[in-house]
Amino acid sequence: MGHEPKGSAVPLLESSSISAPSIAGSASSIQTLGNIIVSIVGTGVLGLPFAFKIAGWLAGSIGVAMAGLATYYCMLILVECRDMMSGEMDSADLKTYGDLGYKCLGKPGRYLTESLIVVAQCGGSVAYLIFIGQNLSSMFKVHNLTFVSFMFMLVPLEILLSWINTLSALAPFSIFADVCNVLAMGFVVKDDIQQALGGQFSFNDRKAITSNLGGLPFAGGMAVFCFEGFGMTLALEASMKERRTFPKLLAVAFSAITLVYILFGFFGYMAYGEDTKDIVTLNLPRDWTATAIQIGMCLGLAFTFPIMVHPINEIVEANLKRLGWLYKLHCSDMDSSETKAWKMMIYTTRSIVVVFLAVVASCIPGFGIFVSLVGSTVCALLSFVLPISFHLTLLGQSMRLWQKVLDYCILLCGFLFAAYGTYNAVVGV
Repeated sequence: MGHEPKGSAVPLLESSSISAPSIAGSASSIQTLGNIIVSIVGTGVLGLPFAFKIAGWLAGSIGVAMAGLATYYCMLILVECRDMMSGEMDSADLKTYGDLGYKCLGKPGRYLTESLIVVAQCGGSVAYLIFIGQNLSSMFKVHNLTFVSFMFMLVPLEILLSWINTLSALAPFSIFADVCNVLAMGFVVKDDIQQALGGQFSFNDRKAITSNLGGLPFAGGMAVFCFEGFGMTLALEASMKERRTFPKLLAVAFSAITLVYILFGFFGYMAYGEDTKDIVTLNLPRDWTATAIQIGMCLGLAFTFPIMVHPINEIVEANLKRLGWLYKLHCSDMDSSETKAWKMMIYTTRSIVVVFLAVVASCIPGFGIFVSLVGSTVCALLSFVLPISFHLTLLGQSMRLWQKVLDYCILLCGFLFAAYGTYNAVVGV
């Protein structure tokens, strides 16, 4: 989930890779560690037990570990590419992922990078809406009200929140959502332990590796989606006081997050077996504690939805400014302040974006299928294919043989994974 920096006292950074955050280079190791965790962990983790159901507990564990390791390596080489390019030009020109794409591949590189980031942000926003709608519809059984109805009931609120320009005002709600995620994970594990002690399931009944090979890339897509926040890599590294410690700190964070992901997916699958739903909170018993957790998560995600949408709005508004006849509406001739006509246009476009995302969410058949599709395509391209392409373009001639082999293997696997994972997500597992 994304956040905006507000001085060194607040350990939250703007997740948008389109507009450069204000990086002061004053974040401590603890603050940066918090940034990494907050930027990576999102709603996708609640689909991991379902991924383990599809792939099997052993295959799922290996898949999550491989996704975490590959993402960690690609984050490091992205920083290496930025450092290499910074030595040749003003570092102020290399603040974002899109800037690096431009320096490596020209305008097509920028357009491709920023387009993928927009789609990824749209995917995350749609996942939020699906999650909220499905959880509310499962808690409140109202006649003729489907999860789509609950989603569109949220649209007016989300439109109003999207008009807020100061994202730091919404940061506490994002932290609240992360706390609710942790509590939900705790309830799933607690319920699993209760079932284990009660002897309600046999370990032998839980498959280690699925017999359906198509389930492996499907689950892999969900695992890749869980390691979101890749676009914050450059901002996170540049914000540190001691940037040389970033690789070690990132390794600690990824090791801990990957371990928690594996344990959560494993315990969730063991708890519910073949009855595991694509959003594991839907498996929780219908008591007041579980209901309170679901309501808390829905509230938290409802107030962090505009943070996910913010990078999309930035790109839309930046492109509107490039249009000559619209640029005249941006600022008055007398001063640099925005005109009323421009502000009205911004309010309108942001409202259209929210409505568009709600319409897309209403057409999605299921949370798990959608998460796997986004993870297999956009997330895989952003996290693996583009960083490796930049690395080979900038440093290919000076790399050792084993590095080239590793890069080409990740590049090939990234393309194959995206193609096959997309196919399985579309046709169904």
